Amino acid sequence: MKSFCVLSLAALSSLFSFDGAAADLSAADRDSAPTIQVWATTSDRSYALTPLPAATTGDASTSDVRIAIDPGQRYQDILGFGAAVTDTSAWLIQRRMRADQRKALLRELFGRDGGIGLGFTRMTIGASDFSLSHYNLDDPPRGKADHKLRYFRVAPQAQDVFTVVRAARAINPQLQTMASPWSAPAWMKSGGSMIKGTLREDAHDAFARYLLKYLDAAASKGVPIFALTVQNEPAFEPENYPGMRLGAAQRIALIGKHLGPLLEASGRDVRILDWDHNWDMPEEPTAVLSDPEASAYVDGVAWHCYGGDIAAQSQVHDRFPSKSVYLTECSGGDWEPVRSGGMTMLARQLIIGGTRHWARGVLLWNLALDETAGPHAGGCGNCRGVVTIDSRTGAVTRNDEYYVLAHASRFVRPGAHRIESSAGADDVDNVAFTNADDGSVALIVTNSSTSPRTIAVAYAGRTFRYALVPKSLYTFTWPGRAAAR
Repeated sequence: MKSFCVLSLAALSSLFSFDGAAADLSAADRDSAPTIQVWATTSDRSYALTPLPAATTGDASTSDVRIAIDPGQRYQDILGFGAAVTDTSAWLIQRRMRADQRKALLRELFGRDGGIGLGFTRMTIGASDFSLSHYNLDDPPRGKADHKLRYFRVAPQAQDVFTVVRAARAINPQLQTMASPWSAPAWMKSGGSMIKGTLREDAHDAFARYLLKYLDAAASKGVPIFALTVQNEPAFEPENYPGMRLGAAQRIALIGKHLGPLLEASGRDVRILDWDHNWDMPEEPTAVLSDPEASAYVDGVAWHCYGGDIAAQSQVHDRFPSKSVYLTECSGGDWEPVRSGGMTMLARQLIIGGTRHWARGVLLWNLALDETAGPHAGGCGNCRGVVTIDSRTGAVTRNDEYYVLAHASRFVRPGAHRIESSAGADDVDNVAFTNADDGSVALIVTNSSTSPRTIAVAYAGRTFRYALVPKSLYTFTWPGRAAAR
């Protein structure tokens, strides 16, 4: 990483308030002004998490967008930002990189000292579309059932995932991991296949115990799970990769009568999240949270970005304010070319929109894919990973998703709180956080316009002005209240 350059308000020739009157700063005032650090990334990569040494000075009354920050108004605490370590991601990291390449990449992705500090990840329980083959973790001889789970085992692909996540945890001990199944084993399902179908009513107890056995297996591999969902995208039955429809009534029964009581009785400190699907069906998690028996075991709601409006997160949160919110999957891809502004769209929708709508954690989909957007066993053929790993050389390309995550994860630490900041305007959007450990503030700003924009930021009685280049993403950080008047 490059050494950091800083912008100090003390170095500016003047400061301005929102009414346009120049601030009259004494030498003591200038000496006490907080140091503001600035990093930027642009869609054309002229900046790439680049520390910037200077700021535009001028009368703040001429700014395009004014952002007022109130650290006294706090919202949800932040768990972290990251991406899923799918079977594909783990296979590429483990099998297509040299040991030195692998070590460097994991330190860059998960390290807090010199890396971007990813603090949240997701694993699949059995195969997903981003696996090398379709498999589950309890596969008895064909046509047989295994309600006692005698055939449960961790498949080789899952071993790669545990190895990578365990290495990431060694780099960042604060890393939090959740897990989701794409399908129950075929023998538990109507139709007897991992493709399509639903969970048989007489298999609810076996499936709940299957999930608990996975939690034990992960913990034994050095990867404790902090939360799980009972089904990825339960309103969707994929045509060519594992999936399973699981309606609200089924999830209510599974959680309320089987998984919840078993998990509670076991003493495991693992949270259950409902839904794990898109914003376009808020009635689904609402039904589960409205059921007293199931809701007692549900910590919150997991959301995906592929349909509906992100305001659904707030809609459900406002009705159930004690339940947490997570944005657990969103993939970038070739439909968002780098130079057309896909980066600012992702940042605006996920990091800014996700957390403004109560998300404690934000996850993108694949941590890594290869140059062919794979390997994959069905499903998306043009998805993009946070990084692309050349399957022949192990070389790494950092994608839009990398920079979007980095602008949050590097500066917003676990335990931070979102704080009040003015709503977006004129193609400029923002979100602000204060870190719990030192009170420092991180302000993330996007300029989605093809034209420059100027912002004026007010915090703790001080204001600074900054010019944003087109199609750009910025993070500003400065000391907290202790350092500001």
